[in-house]
Formats: sequence, C-alpha cells, structure tokens
Amino acid sequence: MDITVERRWKRDGYTIGILYVNGKRFGNGKRYCSTLEDIDRGLSSDMAVGDIFKIKVHGQTAIPTGRYEVRMTYSPRFKRQLPLLVDVPAYEGVRIHSGNTAADTEGCILVGENTERGKVLNSRYWLGLLLGKMNEALARKEKIHITVK
Repeated sequence: MDITVERRWKRDGYTIGILYVNGKRFGNGKRYCSTLEDIDRGLSSDMAVGDIFKIKVHGQTAIPTGRYEVRMTYSPRFKRQLPLLVDVPAYEGVRIHSGNTAADTEGCILVGENTERGKVLNSRYWLGLLLGKMNEALARKEKIHITVK
C-alpha cells in the first residue's frame, strides 16, 4: 500500500496537504481527506541529519519530505495501535493520528477535512477509514509506505 501526502498549502504555523492511497485521492465518495502538519521548513530526507537539526524547530516543524516505511505499533501516548513512520531523519515517534490544529502535532501527520482555515475536522472519522485500509493491506501481507512531497 502506498500513501502519499502532497503538501499544497504552506502557511505561517501549519501545512495542509492532500492524502492519496495507491495513487487515488482518499475519500468516501462525497468528501476527501486532507492532512495537517507543522510548518514546512524545506527539509528533505536527503539532507544530513546535522543540517536538519540546524533548521528544525522542535514541535513546530513538519518532517522531511521523502519515502518512509509505515508500521502499525502501539502508541503509549494514545494507548492504541497507530501508524508509525520508520527512520525519519532527526525525528522519533512520528505517527499518523487524529487532531485538529498544528498544536495537536509535534511533527506527526493529522488527517481530516480541511473545511476551516488552518484546521482539519472530523479527524477521528478519517483516521478510522485510513486505519481500516491499512489493516486490510496488512492482512494481505502488504508493506505500507508513505511518500511526503
């Protein structure tokens, strides 16, 4: 399974993107899923970790663009199984989870509907849909990857 986050709207304080699953915009037929991240500071997974640390503002910087493996693991913070992005340079514990504003993320990717400026709404609904797709892929023994661009 391939997930893509296409960062589209880079604003002061947050970044809004569009979520794709296997090349198609992820939706329920009526609405589509957006993402919300911290500020995109132009980081790339090709950069040296030291260079990333020079630019990164802890808790206020979106992860570097790149392709990452995703594993379902238990999150002690959320007390449930959630997607974990593996080997994100200069970051630890990057997950896909619910939330509404950049204050709800510290480098993680939030999912929901971007119907209000600077926010994603109905986040738990969209996370549930995405987790269902991911669990189906895992049941088929597929690996899951995410590309952030």
